[in-house]
Amino acid sequence: MNRAERRNFARAMLFVAPWVVGFLFLNLYPFLASVWYSLCDYSALSVPVFLGFQNYADLFRDPVFWKALSNTVLFALFAIPLGTALSIGLAVLLNQPVPGQGLFRTIFFLPSLVPAISLAILWQWMLNGPVGLVNMAVRPFLQAINAVAGTSLQAPDWLNDPNWALWGLVLTGLWGTGHAVVIYLAGLQEIPVELYEAAELDGTTPWQRFVHVTLPMLSPVIFFNVLMGIIGALQTFAVPYILTGGADGPGRSLLFLATYIYQHAFDYWNMGYASALALILFLVIVVLSFLAVKLGEKKVHYGGR
Repeated sequence: MNRAERRNFARAMLFVAPWVVGFLFLNLYPFLASVWYSLCDYSALSVPVFLGFQNYADLFRDPVFWKALSNTVLFALFAIPLGTALSIGLAVLLNQPVPGQGLFRTIFFLPSLVPAISLAILWQWMLNGPVGLVNMAVRPFLQAINAVAGTSLQAPDWLNDPNWALWGLVLTGLWGTGHAVVIYLAGLQEIPVELYEAAELDGTTPWQRFVHVTLPMLSPVIFFNVLMGIIGALQTFAVPYILTGGADGPGRSLLFLATYIYQHAFDYWNMGYASALALILFLVIVVLSFLAVKLGEKKVHYGGR
């Protein structure tokens, strides 16, 4: 390596250095420290005492951990498909050449800019059983069904009924689909018009064009949003924490792994156990993301392949 190459290399390292330092001290060191603390009895106020894998043994015998894990996975299982379907549907509608197209796009995107805390407080009121806007909107339809069918259906008490609390959180999550809608819109506008024209000449219906042209060509964007959705849904914390006032919800129906980690770390000062929980959450995210990537290799269509 001559002098000019060494000088260019040094300049390149100088530009990369802030990222490297940030990664080492803000990502790698906290991760390695968490791995070590997960093997210790540690309260953050005393010297760590090595326990081996005792925290993990206690964790797998902990019924509350399994409840938090099942809630986390169930939420992701419902929220991601519903959010994906809604986002794609809205993106297709907003991609149509109609008057006021830009205004409609702005309206659907704006809710995704609301901070999580404000969003949770807003939906805490909207899901309030007696006076919430959601039940006020649903109640007339239920009354009409009761009058016709002779049933006695009642609007759910979203935040106090363990059978409905998780669904209330899923409904809250759909409020922020605008960000994904914008990404899907960008993907839709990259699909060549010639493909639709050729399909139309072949006599296909709009639904067939959507299934056989739009979805395959949009699959890389769908894959990206689903992968980000998996990572985000499994780390859900702020909204359920605010909705329940820092509690677990009725029957622990709104207790998630991220919330359980927070409780052990900052309510019980059991940092070792919290670190073990955090690593389990990390492994769950890695495994599900890996499965999504492997599935994407078979199902995702890229234009060049």
